[in-house]
Amino acid sequence: MRWPSIEPILEAFQREYGVKALYTRMSTAGFAPTVLTEHQTGRSQGSVLQAPVPLLEILKDAGVLAPYRSPAAEAYPEWSRDPDGVIQVFGIEYVALIYNKQLVAPGDVPTSYMDLTDPKWRRRIVMPDPSAHATTVQWLVGLKEHNVFGSEEAWWQFIRGLAANEPMFVASFGPTPGPIASGEALIGISMPKYIVTLAPAPLDWARVKEPMFGTPRGIALAARAPHPNAARLFIDYWLSRSAQEILARDVGEYVLHEGVYPPIDGIDQARVLPLRTMSDLELEQWAEEFARIFR
Repeated sequence: MRWPSIEPILEAFQREYGVKALYTRMSTAGFAPTVLTEHQTGRSQGSVLQAPVPLLEILKDAGVLAPYRSPAAEAYPEWSRDPDGVIQVFGIEYVALIYNKQLVAPGDVPTSYMDLTDPKWRRRIVMPDPSAHATTVQWLVGLKEHNVFGSEEAWWQFIRGLAANEPMFVASFGPTPGPIASGEALIGISMPKYIVTLAPAPLDWARVKEPMFGTPRGIALAARAPHPNAARLFIDYWLSRSAQEILARDVGEYVLHEGVYPPIDGIDQARVLPLRTMSDLELEQWAEEFARIFR
């Protein structure tokens, strides 16, 4: 199976250095258990690990990752560099309000997340199920923790108003743009990258006054890397401007390399902030709370 978001970088790396890199994709649920088992049995297959930061932090705490400070990290914000030199954050899986630009009039496009509580959006919103999708749980709670509405009371007003509009639930962000593009839904809690990957679908993003938030993604060296020197070279290349331009241009990813943005109008002016890592207990508790509210 081909992975369009990764293979152009692997091919460019091989052209540059003559080293062939192989990519293995795993589900989020299976990633940490698989890598932990390989490490514990001394059969590590991967030399470089790339994943949402919460997963890499689990592996770091278990001793699966090794320190490596890439010189390419100097082009990234200071907050993105692990003080221990283990995990380097390179991007944020940003979440936004995506809408059908052919069916939503310019005057109806939300200017605030709170606009999703307007009854005109009843049964016209699509989003991942907040009782089951961890990133959506973190995003909703993140709006409260970053005080985007000015008070906790206003945040609860948003949550209850959103629920009252009876959104369509899907399993993850991946299926959200389909109903929007087809007109089954008009707007969704989704990801701007689909504007790039699904072009020419009639998708655009709402330039709300609040920041965008998302899960940070990182890259790290495996402690028992089968090919440690090639792994360090690959991390350097992955963090380079040319590799990050591929991620931004071809996949619409929001990367943290200075001066690199996806080809989405206005994204370079957006404020995109990382969400904190929530514990499994927190996720479970909030998922149960949202299940009651969104039932």
